[in-house]
Amino acid sequence: MADRFITIKEVALKNNCPECYNNEGLQLTFKQKFMESNFYKSITQETKHILHCNTCNTTIYPISWTDDIERVVKYHQRAFAPKKPSFKLKKKAWLLISVTLMVLAAGIVLFVLKDKL
Repeated sequence: MADRFITIKEVALKNNCPECYNNEGLQLTFKQKFMESNFYKSITQETKHILHCNTCNTTIYPISWTDDIERVVKYHQRAFAPKKPSFKLKKKAWLLISVTLMVLAAGIVLFVLKDKL
């Protein structure tokens, strides 16, 4: 089963980077968890956000955020609308379900008809 996070929204911030002090490179990315197996695909409610500076190529962790960055991130978190959780069965799952139902139905028919044969 493959669990990965897909990018839902990217926002460029005009705040100064705590590492390189450039105000052009900060990017806030919102991601949502996507799960996929041989039988289904699913988007979950689990989300995360990452603050990254494209100028110095550094991930900015919350411990080094300034008050201004924290305020802007909280604003964008409130404005962020994740995709609705979904669950979709693949063809393999539908095939497995239909074969199982056919075998079950055949077993029931044979059980009912065993006295009459």
